[in-house]
Amino acid sequence: MSESPTATDTLTFDVEGMTCASCAVRVERTLNRQEGVEAIVNYAGGEARVDVAESVDIEDLRAAVSKIGYEINLITDEDERVSQVERYSEEETYQWRNFLLAALFTAPVMVLGMLGPDERWSHLLQLALVTPVEFVFGWQFHKVAAKQIRSLGANMDTLVSVGTLSAYLFSIWAMFAGDAVFFETAGAIITFILLGRYFEARAKGRASAAITKLLELGAKEARVVRNDAETMVPIEDVVAGDLMVIKPGEKIPTDGTITEGGSSLDESMLTGESIPVDKTVGAEVYGATLNQQGLLTVRVTKVGHETALQQIVKLVADAQASKAPIQNLADRISGVFVPIVILIAIATFGIWMGVDGEIGSAVRAAVAVLIIACPCALGLATPTAIMVGSGRGAELGVVFKGAEIFERARSIDTVVFDKTGTLTRGLMSLAEVDTEEDLSRFLYLAGSVEGASEHPVARAVALGAEERDVELGKVTAFGNFPGHGVVGTVDGQVVAVGTAKFQADRGHRIPERYSDALDRFADAGHTAFLAGWDGEVRGVLAVADVLRETSAPAVEHLHSLNVGVAMLTGDNQRTADSIARSVGIDQVMAEVMPGEKASEVARLQESGLSVAFVGDGINDAPALTRADLGMAVGTGTDIAIEAGDVILMSGDPTLAHTAMRLARATFRTIKQNLFWAFVYNTAMIPLAALGFLNPMFAAAAMASSSVTVVTNSLRLRRFKA
Repeated sequence: MSESPTATDTLTFDVEGMTCASCAVRVERTLNRQEGVEAIVNYAGGEARVDVAESVDIEDLRAAVSKIGYEINLITDEDERVSQVERYSEEETYQWRNFLLAALFTAPVMVLGMLGPDERWSHLLQLALVTPVEFVFGWQFHKVAAKQIRSLGANMDTLVSVGTLSAYLFSIWAMFAGDAVFFETAGAIITFILLGRYFEARAKGRASAAITKLLELGAKEARVVRNDAETMVPIEDVVAGDLMVIKPGEKIPTDGTITEGGSSLDESMLTGESIPVDKTVGAEVYGATLNQQGLLTVRVTKVGHETALQQIVKLVADAQASKAPIQNLADRISGVFVPIVILIAIATFGIWMGVDGEIGSAVRAAVAVLIIACPCALGLATPTAIMVGSGRGAELGVVFKGAEIFERARSIDTVVFDKTGTLTRGLMSLAEVDTEEDLSRFLYLAGSVEGASEHPVARAVALGAEERDVELGKVTAFGNFPGHGVVGTVDGQVVAVGTAKFQADRGHRIPERYSDALDRFADAGHTAFLAGWDGEVRGVLAVADVLRETSAPAVEHLHSLNVGVAMLTGDNQRTADSIARSVGIDQVMAEVMPGEKASEVARLQESGLSVAFVGDGINDAPALTRADLGMAVGTGTDIAIEAGDVILMSGDPTLAHTAMRLARATFRTIKQNLFWAFVYNTAMIPLAALGFLNPMFAAAAMASSSVTVVTNSLRLRRFKA
């Protein structure tokens, strides 16, 4: 029975048989020709990420890909827990064994070919030694090449197969014709390329290690309460609603809410933040984090792919599977490269025969062209850098949601922070009260009205009143005016709390004392507003939101990247200016209504700036989407995280700087890789065609080019926050 996906499914396939960038391009084109399919094929990861319509039959996709010489296998939920590194480890072992055996047979052939006697017995011994190299250890090249030829295609294996067979068969002919043989060339080419494939598999395994590390973080078992007894069960058997008991020193098995106990949790494996987080009853906890001290009872809320850890794994995998725009040029070149190289090799052979007339020289030059021209480095240049960069980001608490983000980040020249919850902790508290009324009655009326609102500032006033032993009253006829204030009736008294303009609009006179208090509190960096009734303002309330300790360093670090920093807030101008001065912010956009944030971002863009926006609330989602680069704080709401291009897994604003630097470093690595890959091919092919490059050295150079690109990408693993 064939498998059929549901509507809007995104499926991941293992792709078998890809050996170079042109393979990936060919598989991708084939999949995209199928109706209802949109595919991206990642050569470095050996995977295809396919968006399919409901009508698509997976068996049809398999048949289409099989027809061109490759195989695709659907990765199931269980398979996703199997490490990519393990797959590369198997490939690494396979290629290393082939290389060692090939080298064992090839070494004496090279000695005889270069230093030995030019006699028939020597030629026969070389033939006997190189034959297993060509047809046993190097059979993988001929096998794939045959598939390609049957489907009228060509890839790297085609070049290696044609090149080594040409050298091998010519040498047999030359041995009987009394001409010079070069069996050592055929053996050395296969041996060097096998060595290159070994190093490539090893390096790609290291590049893809990030997802494996993330998967390994999760607990394998959970201690759950069932039938009034604690029982250890596999994590797969835990369901939402279960009660888990987590002892000190144990990992939190899966996401949940604390119902009993309290502790400090190490969440660094998810957020990159090394400071433990205190958690008490009602707090959310996340799978894979470490309970450091107390005994906790946790009600399970999310399991499997719904957990925070698995969502991070999915986002990293999606980023690694996506394709940066800069890769398109390399793909177009890789798609036509192999057929063009074969034509160049044929032309090289013909020209050498016409000019020199020496068939041995013509074969050597043509074989060198075939071997040197593999486009592997082009295909690895972008995806390996993205794999390593996105993986390193996840380790540091920065999750990139797509490959194109690395390219977009390089042009950002302005970072806009939403104040509350990003530069500040978002934990408002009632800091100051100035009133000539009885303090308890003033807080009773103002706090009751504010208590009817869900706004953080209003909640701070209500909580501040309760902390001063004021019992709040019932509010009727409540009205909320976002960005301005609230009004309600408490015990028959109509009370308005809000800005000076809001009070004036309601006909409330503002005594000079309270105008001065507003200015004084604003200069101190507090959010200050007025409470009034019966035609007059009766007092001033000031709420403070504590700045994060890392806000000033974050701004300083961004300035070191020549990036301007702006702050967007609903606070009045004086309060906003005071906060901005304390952290070194360049530009302030104050008194911005929640719905106006996206418009402010658009205004900056219209002035010619490339803008990144950092925010964490529901009302930040439009601005995150409107910005050239949206950075959503992972401690914020799900809708904000969904809207962002980059997720900062902790509230530390310095992660914005880390994300910018890492994105730029990754894109710089991509450009370096592409530069050397292009230079390598454009420089080496003419040298090979002109006869300046021995085929054996061509094989060594070709193998090393791919390894060089991957190794350059692996330097990103040493990136420091």
